[in-house]
Amino acid sequence: MGDTRQKTEAGNREPGGRQAVATRDAYGAALFELGKRREDVVVLDADLSGSTKTAKFAKAFPGRFFNMGISEQDMIGTAGGLSLAGKVPFASTFAIFETGRAWEQIRQTVCYSGLNVKLVATHGGITVGEDGASHQSIVDVALMRALPGMTVIVPADGMETEQVIIAIVDYNGPVYVRLGRMKAPAVMPDDYKFDMGKAYLFHLGKDANIIACGIMVSSALEARKMLASEGLDVGVINMPTVKPLDAEAVLKAARSSRLVVTAEEHSIIGGLGSAVCELLSEEHPVKVKRVGVKDKFGKSGKPGELLEAYGLTAKGIVDTIKTSL
Repeated sequence: MGDTRQKTEAGNREPGGRQAVATRDAYGAALFELGKRREDVVVLDADLSGSTKTAKFAKAFPGRFFNMGISEQDMIGTAGGLSLAGKVPFASTFAIFETGRAWEQIRQTVCYSGLNVKLVATHGGITVGEDGASHQSIVDVALMRALPGMTVIVPADGMETEQVIIAIVDYNGPVYVRLGRMKAPAVMPDDYKFDMGKAYLFHLGKDANIIACGIMVSSALEARKMLASEGLDVGVINMPTVKPLDAEAVLKAARSSRLVVTAEEHSIIGGLGSAVCELLSEEHPVKVKRVGVKDKFGKSGKPGELLEAYGLTAKGIVDTIKTSL
């Protein structure tokens, strides 16, 4: 899969002309393109195609789209059957429903059998917003990461999302991709190429290194700039593939600095932070601080307000680093 890629100071420039887009919107666009190229691609949804953005595929390729209704378990079982028939199924709904209601089917049907099913869930994290705790999935990465054979990916922006969707169609095996509702700033450079299982190194710091995924990559880059103005050299690593983790990139970050900080829109239990801590505790013990949801449920509110309330901001990262150092 290649070595960890690096683009020094890429975070200090705006990617050329790209606007902030929700990763779910990028998913819908990528699916549509895949549908034109690959007749073996089929899409399933649990009565939420307008929100998951699979509706565009459904309109263009009605014979390859299956609305399973409010029946997530049935959707997963059907996706498994379609994969055995030689299709490449993309099964989508909200993250809270896909990983919660259908967890047993994902375990038994998809992972235990090693089926080629792509689970692409939208509305991950607390930025679901006003829908509140009942719809805010903050443990989905943990649930999927624990399953043997499951690959787990959390893209940082729209361009990375599109590349992820194009890449996983050629990967044989179960994949879980976690997407968001809120618009994500464009952070990846124009020449970026997603490589499954590999991190992207913006900068390697001497004082601390931030390992982030999803929308927290943008906050990490902002935190780096804020700390640089105070004379601290802080690196940023985008870790889109939470499983399998890029061990080389994590160890490089740990060996080059005094502190590693993880940042994710997810519980600090079982997600990216846990994955990094597990690796470093065995291979290179170093001080690690986890920025994320701290063993709490979400609550109703505007996405930006919730990020502030839970400390999932550039300032939250800055405060964590300054206190720790």
